[in-house]
Amino acid sequence: MVSSAIVNTYPLSSYTFGTKEHKMEKDSSVADRLARMKVNYMREGMRTSVEGILLVQEHNHPHILLLQIGNTFCKLPGGRLKPGENEIEGLKRKLSSKLAANPPANPPNWKIGECVATWWRPNFETIMYPYCPPHIAKPKECKKLYLVHLSEREYFAVPKNLKLLAVPLFELYDNVQRYGPVISTIPQQLSRLQFNMINQ
Repeated sequence: MVSSAIVNTYPLSSYTFGTKEHKMEKDSSVADRLARMKVNYMREGMRTSVEGILLVQEHNHPHILLLQIGNTFCKLPGGRLKPGENEIEGLKRKLSSKLAANPPANPPNWKIGECVATWWRPNFETIMYPYCPPHIAKPKECKKLYLVHLSEREYFAVPKNLKLLAVPLFELYDNVQRYGPVISTIPQQLSRLQFNMINQ
């Protein structure tokens, strides 16, 4: 795990983007996802998920890479851990599943940094909190966001049914309506970091 208050951020143009086969979403609606979460909870207990914050820069301003599903919904790359799976290894697996070529001839060298946020889902509902409410003895999900330090050059293969967007921090900031509470608070979580803008 890499830990540093200085984050090297490379231009978006230094990365290469391709496509790979569709990655079908397991659920067609939020209600379906919550129902599946309930079934998995009964079988495995609390869901643990990990997501990666991948930073690039455009015009000397940090941008975060988000996966867009359809025309509106955006999410960070990542997903649910297997029971007992290590968080760092699980995040690398999920990042490769979402963004590495198939088969991975040159898999990205994922350098996972520190955990910058932990979010809790108290019930089988969409709402999550950056703390576990004191009256909740059995939360349904714990989601951790990790900083991912990208190399200077990388090849990303994006599933054909998804788009990979580079969204500036200023657009995310306080934009709960568009990005939801988890993604829209990332600028605050990264505010103590120093971005080293590297222009090639």
